[in-house]
Amino acid sequence: MQFQQLRREETWGYYMMQGGSRSRSRSGGNMPREEPMEKVARVASESAVVIFSVSSCCMCHAMKRLFCGMGVNPTVYELDHDPRGADIERVLMRLLANSSAVPVPVVFIGGKLIGAMDRVMASHINGTLVPLLKEAGALWL
Repeated sequence: MQFQQLRREETWGYYMMQGGSRSRSRSGGNMPREEPMEKVARVASESAVVIFSVSSCCMCHAMKRLFCGMGVNPTVYELDHDPRGADIERVLMRLLANSSAVPVPVVFIGGKLIGAMDRVMASHINGTLVPLLKEAGALWL
């Protein structure tokens, strides 16, 4: 597949990097490129916590710090490191139903869309974030 877990970062968890634009199948033929919606669904389902982020975004940085401060190692997908990141960002905005003026960060826990910064922070403040993390297997306290 196109994604590879490239390295484990001490501070943010796993970063996912984009491979080539086309993948080779075992039979030697080319497989078509994955559609942005399919990519979002696949990446979101591969880890307990996934943050779609932009590396220069201060709100994304704050979101990563929140989860790491709780002892969670999220998988971080940096949209600005993917040539099709803008397409993925548009898909994320559609999934959020434009509920947020800022399209990133977008968080999935246990494969389920939680939302952007406002929804995650509201969940943290009202006490529903930790149970979600425990249910997804991202937190063992």
